[in-house]
This record gives sequence, C-alpha cells and structure tokens, in this order.
Amino acid sequence: MKNRKIFLLALLSIALAFGLVLPAPLAGASAAVSLSDDHSANHLPTAGSTFTSAMALNTPQEQATPMIAAGGYHRVGLNDDGTVVALGDNTYGQCDVGNWTNITKITAGGAHTLGLKSDGSVVAVGENTHGQCNIGNWTDVVQVAGGGAHTAAVRSDHTAVAVGDNTYGQCNVGNWTDVLQVAAGAAHTVGLKSNGAVVAVGENGSEQCNVGGWVNIVQVAAGYLYTVGLKSDGTVVAVGDNSYGQCNVGNWTDIVRVSAGAAHTVGLKSDGTLVAVGYDDFEQCEVGGWTDVVQVAAGYLYTMGLKSDGTVVAVGENTYGQCNVGNWTDIIRLAAGVAHTVGLKSDGTVVAVGENASGQCNVENWADIIRVAAGGYHTVGLKSDGTVVAVGENGSGQCDVGNWTGIVEVAGGYLYTVGLKSDHTVVAVGDNTYDQCDVGNWTDIIEVAAGVAHTVGLKSDGTVVAAGDDTYGQCDVGDWTGISRVAAGSYHTVGLKSDGTVVAVEDDSYGQCDTAAWTDIVEIAAGRRHTVGVKDDQTLVAVGDNFLGQCDVGNWTHIIKVAAGVAHTVGLKSDGTVVAAGLEIELAKWNLGVITKKASTNWLLVGTIIAVVVIAGVVILFVRRPKKKTA
Repeated sequence: MKNRKIFLLALLSIALAFGLVLPAPLAGASAAVSLSDDHSANHLPTAGSTFTSAMALNTPQEQATPMIAAGGYHRVGLNDDGTVVALGDNTYGQCDVGNWTNITKITAGGAHTLGLKSDGSVVAVGENTHGQCNIGNWTDVVQVAGGGAHTAAVRSDHTAVAVGDNTYGQCNVGNWTDVLQVAAGAAHTVGLKSNGAVVAVGENGSEQCNVGGWVNIVQVAAGYLYTVGLKSDGTVVAVGDNSYGQCNVGNWTDIVRVSAGAAHTVGLKSDGTLVAVGYDDFEQCEVGGWTDVVQVAAGYLYTMGLKSDGTVVAVGENTYGQCNVGNWTDIIRLAAGVAHTVGLKSDGTVVAVGENASGQCNVENWADIIRVAAGGYHTVGLKSDGTVVAVGENGSGQCDVGNWTGIVEVAGGYLYTVGLKSDHTVVAVGDNTYDQCDVGNWTDIIEVAAGVAHTVGLKSDGTVVAAGDDTYGQCDVGDWTGISRVAAGSYHTVGLKSDGTVVAVEDDSYGQCDTAAWTDIVEIAAGRRHTVGVKDDQTLVAVGDNFLGQCDVGNWTHIIKVAAGVAHTVGLKSDGTVVAAGLEIELAKWNLGVITKKASTNWLLVGTIIAVVVIAGVVILFVRRPKKKTA
C-alpha cells in the first residue's frame, strides 16, 4: 500500500510537470522550433520594380546545407559544397554568384542576392541603389533577410542590423535585442524574439506591422504588405493586406515552415506536402501535388520547392510546363506563345503544353491542320481548306477568325491575329491600339509575322513592310532588300537575307539585334528579348536575354525549325522530336545535393525530462521521509 502511494504520487508529479512545461504539443514544437534548415524566401514588389523579402539564414556552419531562395525575378540555389547557382533576371547583376565559395546560407531580395559565409561575414550582389548591398563590414552574422530595397541581419549576440532604403523606418532595428530571426518585406522588417514574441518596424499602411500580440511564434515571413507567423503548435497567423486571400491561413495545421510571396502564402507540412493561398493568376499556388519537399521559397509570382534528393520543382511565372515537349514525336511545325508551346503533327492533329488559363492549349480536337501559330494567350490553326480555327483569350477579338477563307499562312500577335491570303493580301483581327491590324492595303505579301503590337510583311521582291507600334524602331524596315524570311519579337524585327546573313532593328536592350556576324542561317525566330537562328548545318545560334536559359541552344543538333516564346525556345529536330530551352530545363539541371535530416538536440524535451526527474525525486523523498517518533 505504501509503495502504491509512492508510485501514484510520482505519476501525479510527472503529469503535473508535463502540464506546466509543455503548453503546446511537443511534436508541433519540435517540428517547427528549429530554424537550422529554414530557407523560406518572401518576395515583394515596390514602386517601379519588383522586390522581395527573404528570411532564411541561420547560424553559420562549416558544411553547407542545400537550399533555394526566390528573388523577385531570379532564383538562387546553394550547393552542398558551398558554391551558389542562380537563374533569372540579371539586370543588376543579382545572378553573378559564380565565384562565391564557403557559403552556408543564401537569401534573395527583390533585385539583390545575399550569401552568409562560414565565418559570419556576408557577401552581396545586385541592385545597390539604396545601399542594400553595403554589408562588407558585417561580422558575426547568424541570419540575413533581403527586403525590397533593404537588408536586415541578426548578429550572434541577438541584436539586429539593417542597411538600405529607410523611407518608412524599416531599417530602424538598432535597438532590438534578444532576436533570433528577421524577415524583410517590401518596406517593413519583422523580428522574432527568443520568447516567441514578434516586433516589426516600417510601412504599416495595411497593418502588416501589427504583430505586438503574437505569442508562441517560431518563424516569421514577410510578404509585400503582410506578415505571416508560424506558431509552435504548427498553426499559422497572418496580418496585413488580404486582397487575394493571402492571409487566410487560420485553418492550417501541422505546418513546419512558411513562405510569403508578393500576394501568396505557402506552408510546408511535416509530411513534405504543401498548402498555399492567395494570388494564383500565374498558378503559383498549384503545389497540391508536391511531395517529399524539405524547403519552400515563394517568389513574386512563383513558388519553388527543394526536394530531399536535391532537385527543385517550381510553379508560377515561366514554369507552366511550356518546355515539357520531350515526349513529342512526329512533329512537323512549332509555335510558341508567351508561356505555351504548340506542335503540329504530320497527321494534321495538334498538341500543346504550358499555360492554359485561357484555354489556349485546348487543341486536342483539331484535325486537318497544316499551320499553327501562337499569340500571347491564344492559339491559331490553319486548315487545309484555307479556313482558320482559334482558341484561347479573346478579349480583343483575336480569335474571331471563323469567317476567314483562302488563308495560306497565319501569325499570332500578343492580342491579335494575322492571316495571309492566297492572293497575297493580308487580314487581321484583334487589338488595334497601335494600328497593327491596319494591313488591308498590303499586296504581294508572301509571309507575315506579328509581335506584341507590330506586324511585318515580306513582299515577293524581298522588301519588307510593317505597321503598328514603332516606339523602338521595330517598324523601320523600309530599306531592307534581299530578305527571304521575317520574324517579329515583342519589340524587335528580324530579317533573314537570301545570302544567309541576318538583319535586325531595335529594341536591342538585351543584345537581341546583335546578329550582324551570323552567316549560313536558314531559319530565324524572335522571342520577347532574344533571337534564334538555325544554321545550314542544323545547329543553332542565339543572342539576347538569357536570364532563364532560353538562349542555351549551342549544343543542339539536327534542328530544322525553331520557335521562340517570351522566355523559352523550342527546336524541331529532323526526326520529328522536339527539344526546349528555358527556366524549366535549367532548373531540372539543378541537383544541389541530398538533404539528410540532421539529428538535433531537443532541449525542450531534455529540460522536461530533467524537471520530471527532479520533481519525482523530491516527491519520493518527501513521502519516504521517516516519521518523527512521539514521546
């Protein structure tokens, strides 16, 4: 009886200890409390450009852990050997990380990239208009976040520092203490304290800094105009702008990481799956089928996930599957839109992949097609009887081609469609803001091409005519002669001469018109800001914007035709198969290293066990204490 009493009291003590020491479920706390592998990136636009906030860098370590970071329009990856790779917009040199070494963590701001070195110093590249890259003298840094135009960091003594744009006071973190992590939004900065409370400074027009009442927070993320907090029990809270539902996270459970984009929020669950809410026009929230993910990064209009095998998956802008042409066969013609690819098969049927929000890929029922064209968000097919079909976006009437007859060629502009008739005249429907459809008086035309808002016609005598937007001089083709093919990019025009050389007129902001040295060219294509040429030996050359790998075609062989989209290139091989270049292809090459789950000490559990043992011991000693003898 006495022993039973002792046993029951001991059990009661243990239960009491657990009730006092563990206010939240232990599993949820242990899953979310450690920031050692947190690499969430949050990316946001500011006036005039797109910017991001990325919260992700923790205590420096000798061995780099593979991770990803998402900037406004650039993506960054950390290899397990401490080197870094980057893809995307490089206007400010934010992707110039090829010589970085000994990096243990990375993060990406709107147009700048940061790397935390093993010695606690920080390196940075990219836009520095506001001094956001002036971190050369920083030491003893354990975590860094890149915001819209500012950078914040936590030092080993748990104080904070920040540089860059301070218009809204977002860099006023000098008096912060006891900080474990910082997150940076477009113009606000958030700090997580060791007691689970949160502080914030900067722009508060959408109440994104109203985090004073938050408790039990283990990670914070900053979106464009909102803030997200992960609680120790695996639930999530959010404040600020909720125009797109990006703060509707109240029902989330079992979350171990959160990441915030411009207006979408992504949560990584303990089983490696994801949830997402918010702005989804670019399908950046379509992550429901992902598995085995160990880290998530939300960019401006896209989402990336790092899998445990070191590979990367992505959805959203420029990742719509437009490069998924590897299994195509028996193709005879190609077309490329903004983010979709169309293939004409030898039997007159059509296949399409990529963005389909407007139904531009709904071509599975087409038959008897002899030509295809892709506009911005619509697809056009020319039938053998000279009639035309079209699917996709029709807000400007660009698909109203049902009454066309006698057509021998079609071209798709951004929001309009052009048709070449058998009598060598031209028709056009759709947006005519810049008079790009005013081609009714053209005659003797043998080929047409369409850009964003300009139309080009090749005449039988080798001269060229153009109509529409001429802001960049893209219509200045009046003096061209000896032309055998024409192509229209978004804002530039390209002409292939009969001698195999190529001419081009502005816009040349990315070198897309630098074709003067090309020779032996037999086919041309023009994308948004890049130009591609097929040589007579069936190899390719390309110039212009290569931020997403769309010009990485130098090793292609046996190419007979080529098409160029906004940021991707597709090539038709002589055997009827198709190859592609672009962001999806480049990301598929990334293998940052296998991520192994590191065993870490759960100090909460250790402390609990010690407390239980001590309390139980005290109780047992008290119960077994000898009774005083009475006289």
